Amino acid sequence: MIARRQGPDEPSSGPLLCLGETLVDLICERPVAGWDEVDSFVPHLGGGPTNVAVVAARCGAAAAVAGGVGDDAWGRWLRERLEREGINLRWFVLVPGEETVVAFAVIDEQAVPDFLIYGRGIGAVAEALADRIEDAVAACGALYLTSNTLVGPRERALTLRARELALAAGKPVAVDANLRPARWTDLELALGLVRSLCPEARLVKLNVEEARLLTGLDDPEAAADAVCALGARLAVVTLGANGALVRGEASARAPAVAARVVDTTGAGDALGGVLLAALATADWEPAAAAQALPAAVAAAARSTEAFGALEALPARIPLP
Repeated sequence: MIARRQGPDEPSSGPLLCLGETLVDLICERPVAGWDEVDSFVPHLGGGPTNVAVVAARCGAAAAVAGGVGDDAWGRWLRERLEREGINLRWFVLVPGEETVVAFAVIDEQAVPDFLIYGRGIGAVAEALADRIEDAVAACGALYLTSNTLVGPRERALTLRARELALAAGKPVAVDANLRPARWTDLELALGLVRSLCPEARLVKLNVEEARLLTGLDDPEAAADAVCALGARLAVVTLGANGALVRGEASARAPAVAARVVDTTGAGDALGGVLLAALATADWEPAAAAQALPAAVAAAARSTEAFGALEALPARIPLP
């Protein structure tokens, strides 16, 4: 059993700071063969780092979102929902003149989403935090990053600066590869940047394809070991229908959990949020990730049982 700290209100620890996008997922809540069959959309809270922050908060960890959305109706809609979740919004900005990103999504018969994204996207993050990133990192207890804020030069500089500041201050840094090749004109640049985030990372999370691209290895365990050889203390590889594994300073493997799948949007975020909450509430003891892996896989499975990343998850997610 991993000893846990007093809880998210402990003033010296600071929240888990999730850096990146917040957006509206407008989802057609029935399987369709293509966009021409769509007849309606339903709004959901979205964005990978935002999903992770919400799941971590539901697990009892203190979580903050660092980023920006437009100072418009959708931006206020998102802020209200984050407030309901108890997310720390000190570093979340409604940016005048920006358009809140809206991602239209259709779900096919295999429960896989296809997105059409409108809005300037990640640029709002740099706009919101350009003069505040030092203060944001200083106030946090740990930092969570993804590759999505490495695409453009301004967001990349901000992300790398946040990582540098966190490591210099001895704060844990966690990384989700979250590679979206369509966002990049140069995949090798993307892979090189993700590799550069691995040294000193407390946790790096990847899916099977990301692990293969990053390391050139087809075997997930060997790929996870290779990520640890790059300097990560823990590597987590999600295996889809085969569950997930952890390698590095702790090792575990958890089988998949049966689910009535309707939408796989955000399943990896659910898994990551549980693992980060477990680590954050156990002073980042590596064994906490191994212990929480079955619960994380279960949360990922449950998240697929409703449309959107968060709707199927309970308001309170118990940690082991």
